[in-house]
Amino acid sequence: MTDPTLDLTIATPAQVVVDGLPIASLRAEDESGGFGIHAGHEDMVTLLSASVVRWTTPDGHAHCCAVDGGVLIVSNGAAVSIACREAVQGESLQRLEANVHGVRAAQLDAMRRARVEQTRLHAHAVRQMLRYLRPQRARGVGE
Repeated sequence: MTDPTLDLTIATPAQVVVDGLPIASLRAEDESGGFGIHAGHEDMVTLLSASVVRWTTPDGHAHCCAVDGGVLIVSNGAAVSIACREAVQGESLQRLEANVHGVRAAQLDAMRRARVEQTRLHAHAVRQMLRYLRPQRARGVGE
């Protein structure tokens, strides 16, 4: 007979990071501190802190995922669901740290590019308005 397992799902608005993965146990952190979950756990709902969620698969391998806060739900002692804004998965804490740094660098670069594009569009709009308004002033319209 096999040990009882939990099914883990971690989802963000953009993707399902972990989809129904059988796990043996899970560690997470909320405002009250760290806690563990095993199969048969009572139903619960809690708000996670921005932290690292760790779990062990039935074959003993450890995995982790950095979450930007979120909601953790235990259902029927057999399923753990986490909904969060952002999640970055890693096979080890060292890989997770590198993955988080890479994701953060990509986000900062995208934000910089978006600001440059926003500034460019704003300048273009101002130039268009000036082109539109200048001929009217020259004709004495609007005075």
